[in-house]
Amino acid sequence: MQSKQRAFLFMTIPAVLLFFLFHTYPLLQGVFYSFTNWRGYGDWNFVGFSNYFNVFKDMRAWSAYGFTFQFAIVSTILVNIFSLLVALGLNSNIKFQKSLRAIYFLPNILSILIVGFIFQFIFTLFLPQLAELIGVTALSTNILGSPDHAWIGVVIMAVWQAVAFNTILYLAGLQTVPADVYEAASIDGANPWKRFWKITFPIIAPFFTINMVLALKSFLMVFDHIIALTGGGPGYSTESISVLIYSGGFEGGQFGYQSANAVIYFIVIVALSVFQLRILQKREVQQ
Repeated sequence: MQSKQRAFLFMTIPAVLLFFLFHTYPLLQGVFYSFTNWRGYGDWNFVGFSNYFNVFKDMRAWSAYGFTFQFAIVSTILVNIFSLLVALGLNSNIKFQKSLRAIYFLPNILSILIVGFIFQFIFTLFLPQLAELIGVTALSTNILGSPDHAWIGVVIMAVWQAVAFNTILYLAGLQTVPADVYEAASIDGANPWKRFWKITFPIIAPFFTINMVLALKSFLMVFDHIIALTGGGPGYSTESISVLIYSGGFEGGQFGYQSANAVIYFIVIVALSVFQLRILQKREVQQ
């Protein structure tokens, strides 16, 4: 028994070392540099908490935070609505059910950058030309070139791709709903809406919690979608925190300053995730 435990211990050591080397060590290094004025090269000096104070004075950072939260909240709500509707549809007795599940999961397999370039072509060329052809003037302009509407294009692309993964989780949750409960509800005369709200949703509430937390966390860290579609533009209208940290830290010579921004954002994401879990888990208990 002891030899087995020792073998399991030795098997975990390489994984722990790799995790520390590629995750924990860079994280600690980033926290260290957040207290310096390092530009990513050359000499550096300690500046204390001045980088953290400057983040709160930076209007560009505030704008990036505003866009990121707006994008994340809207996308999280839409993804959970659409993925739940798709999962309910796929869970019903329809033809080609297994094939449709595979088709709906395809967007999750595709690279975000490739999908982004495809959507960029759709928004910049295909959709405006189609709108002009059918006479819909509202869609005849490229929304990615509008500071007020470019974020909508990013949301459409992100939601389209994220629905696939969330649908799979909801489908797993729907498999846990006993069929005899539905039969009893039907005998009692419950309509489809009551069956969903009183039976289905309370049972799949843990899956709803998981989807909400994972979706919000993922959208708060949005990066590839913006790089592929808008690059943060027009201007800074679609610049997320991740894009700002990357462009400022690796291209703008603000490595120390953006490391402080990254630490702040890490704390924000952890705090929001914990808050979400507590609120949604309380709702599960109440149901």
